[in-house]
Amino acid sequence: MNELDKISGILYGSAYGDALAAPTEFTRDLDRIRLQFPPNGPTTIHTGRVTDDTQMMLAVARALLDTPELNAQASEGPLRREFVKWLHDPENTRAPGNTCLSACRNLERGGRWQAATIHASKGCGANMRVQAAGIIPDADARAGYAQFQAALTHGHPTALAASDLTAEAIWLLLSGAAPADLPAALTRYARAQRSVYREGWLGELWRAAGYASPEAYIRFGWDECLGVLAGLERAATGIPEDADPCDFTGEGWIAEEAFATGLLCFLLTPDDPVEALRRAAVTSGDSDSLACLAGAFAGAHLGLSAFPDKWLGQIEYGDELRDCAEGLARMGQAVNV
Repeated sequence: MNELDKISGILYGSAYGDALAAPTEFTRDLDRIRLQFPPNGPTTIHTGRVTDDTQMMLAVARALLDTPELNAQASEGPLRREFVKWLHDPENTRAPGNTCLSACRNLERGGRWQAATIHASKGCGANMRVQAAGIIPDADARAGYAQFQAALTHGHPTALAASDLTAEAIWLLLSGAAPADLPAALTRYARAQRSVYREGWLGELWRAAGYASPEAYIRFGWDECLGVLAGLERAATGIPEDADPCDFTGEGWIAEEAFATGLLCFLLTPDDPVEALRRAAVTSGDSDSLACLAGAFAGAHLGLSAFPDKWLGQIEYGDELRDCAEGLARMGQAVNV
């Protein structure tokens, strides 16, 4: 398996999960999902049509590829442009989140991004799109970029911490980490980051969000993530086959739950990506975002070649997925896979 196969797996895997689980996103009844897609939930990508999750993932990937240097000053312009472009895209009709829409309108008006972001929001839109940051080899740049792309729209500290954790999980899998080791490794990472406020990337976001100090701001986010990581560690050892993963780590409408439940769906069957996506689809939560993240984790671990070959020609935005994967592979040459 080569580097391009794994990076392609991250992007295509996300899009595959998005497309497979999109039809069940707003269906909370698991029995109804199984009746609609017998015998036990969807296992194909249907028409290949994706949602705003894939659209925004590609926006972040394009922005990263257009960033000459990994710092806040160089990253802000490309991200703003891509987010505003998405805002006005005629195809932006895929149930986009209110936070993303509102923040992107604010960004379009100009001014400081710390004033444009939605400070109280920690919706999963912050980290359903962060996948490209997971290929950045430098740990500080990876964390900084992951948090920054989230912060432009979702100013809640937990949105930043969950996005950082999502990118870190992708990096660990790209680097060859065993899936079973991820919950403990990510818990150690979260504990180490509790007092790390990345001022060079975030500026005075903490003050705009109404916190007493930078440390208090970021600690709040990491502590909420540590809460879902505790549930993930327990559930990852196994849950009943017909159980709803959301009952163990949350429904995924908010960032830390989307991270934990998406990762749980992958960890339950780490060598079977289609089953991981099916588990995410047969849930009472934000199924397309959960499957989008589960697909990213599976792709980072197994590569594009692990998914059904026929999906490659069925998925929407196939050319953009390919081009972004090739560009990111060139960026991530330091990854050993």
